[in-house]
Amino acid sequence: MKKFLKEFKEFAIRGNMFDMAVGVIIGGAFGSIVSSLVADILTPAIGMLFGSEVNFSELTLGAVQIGNFLNAVFSFLMTAFCLFLIVKAVNAARAAKAKEEEAAPAPEPEPSDEAKLLVEIRDLLKVKR
Repeated sequence: MKKFLKEFKEFAIRGNMFDMAVGVIIGGAFGSIVSSLVADILTPAIGMLFGSEVNFSELTLGAVQIGNFLNAVFSFLMTAFCLFLIVKAVNAARAAKAKEEEAAPAPEPEPSDEAKLLVEIRDLLKVKR
C-alpha cells in the first residue's frame, strides 16, 4: 500500500494531474464555443441552404420519438467535424513551427573552460618556440 501511495504522489507531483485538470477545464470552456458554432452558425447556414430549419424533433417512427435522437446525432457530427478542422489546423501549425526550428541551425556551443585553457596553453607554447 505504501508503494502505491508513493507512486501516486510521484504521479501527482510530476504535473500530469495538473496538466490533465487544465485540459479538462479548457476543454469545457472550448466545448461551449464549439456548441455555439454548431447551434448558432452552422445549423442555420445549413438550414438556409435547404430552405428550412434543420430540426428533426418532430420526426417519429410509430410510437418511437426518433427526431430528438437524430438532432443529437446531427449535432455530434457537426461538433466532431468542427473539432477535426481545428485539430488539423493546430497540427499543421505545429508541424510548420517544428520544420522552421529544424531548418534554423543551432548555434555552436561555447567551448568549456578546460578547452579555453588548453587553447591558451597551446598558444603560449607556440610563442616560446
